[in-house]
Amino acid sequence: RSGKMAKLTHLVDNEVFRAYATYTTIVLLKMMLMSLITAYFRITRKAFVNLEDTASFGKGESAKKYLRTDPDVERVRRGHLNDLENIVPFLGIGLLYALSRPELSTALLHFRIFAGARIVHTFAYLIPLPQPSRGLSWAVGYAVTISMAYKVLKTVLYL
Repeated sequence: RSGKMAKLTHLVDNEVFRAYATYTTIVLLKMMLMSLITAYFRITRKAFVNLEDTASFGKGESAKKYLRTDPDVERVRRGHLNDLENIVPFLGIGLLYALSRPELSTALLHFRIFAGARIVHTFAYLIPLPQPSRGLSWAVGYAVTISMAYKVLKTVLYL
């Protein structure tokens, strides 16, 4: 048992893994914030998808008018969905990348660029910023994940 604990302690002492943990936490918190922003827009726009969510605005037929879609709510939801489509692969590939022993400076560059791109993407979605800002920020984050995947495959290559 102490051998397993020593290995875990060794992982936490790994600077690349700590960098991965830091930037993973940042992008996950950003993604969680999107849920709160969605809730805020639903409440302020009075646009709900479940009848029970309309209870504080009325009963019966008067509550049904709040069962609707709203363009602002849908925009936030699309941004949140885009986070799910991009941050989840980053989590898995980034972990494998961190464990493939990259140089700390290279790993930090990957992690920081990805986190920055996702934050810019969120602002581009919510403000909205003119295109191609959203598309470019998405592409930069996606390219970082592909770059890490390439490094993992190049390092371990058991195909």
